Amino acid sequence: MAQGYHAAAMDEIAERAGVSKPVLYQHFPGKLELYLALLDTHCDAIIAKVRGAMLATPDNKERVKGAVQAYFDFVDHESEAFRLVFESDLRNDPQVRERVERVEQGCIAAVTDTVVSDTGQNTANAELLASGLVGAAGQAAQYWLATGRQTPKAEAEALVAALIWRGIASFPLQGESTPGTSGEIG
Repeated sequence: MAQGYHAAAMDEIAERAGVSKPVLYQHFPGKLELYLALLDTHCDAIIAKVRGAMLATPDNKERVKGAVQAYFDFVDHESEAFRLVFESDLRNDPQVRERVERVEQGCIAAVTDTVVSDTGQNTANAELLASGLVGAAGQAAQYWLATGRQTPKAEAEALVAALIWRGIASFPLQGESTPGTSGEIG
């Protein structure tokens, strides 16, 4: 389905999966159900990677790096699963749209929880900040891939993480009144 939903035929999908077409139909009544199952798997994977980055360390600078890396790893994976999530030619289908929106909301929620707990920002403000982080990481990773990986991956991740970090680090930890003190995030 790398060429898109409409271009994929069940015969081709079965062949690439190494199963017969009847076996494929035993598990999935049609192409849409197969597509939705794959989409669910990959949506859950990116959300888990971002959530994992938030839970992996108490160091907020490292959390930002981890979230950025999650997006770059996702778009750089040989399976090209990111195309199912970010480049779907079925975005108008309500079931697909719901799943794509779930990815965005799930990743934002993972970051929001950290922002709220560390900065004391209200949920609306934290969601806005998280949306910026998620949007920047996702857009930059997709751009990096679309332009032919002109910058080495590790360097690209570091550049994007530095950009995001410089913004989010200006929000003091709870109990601190000004940025630039020991209360800076991270």
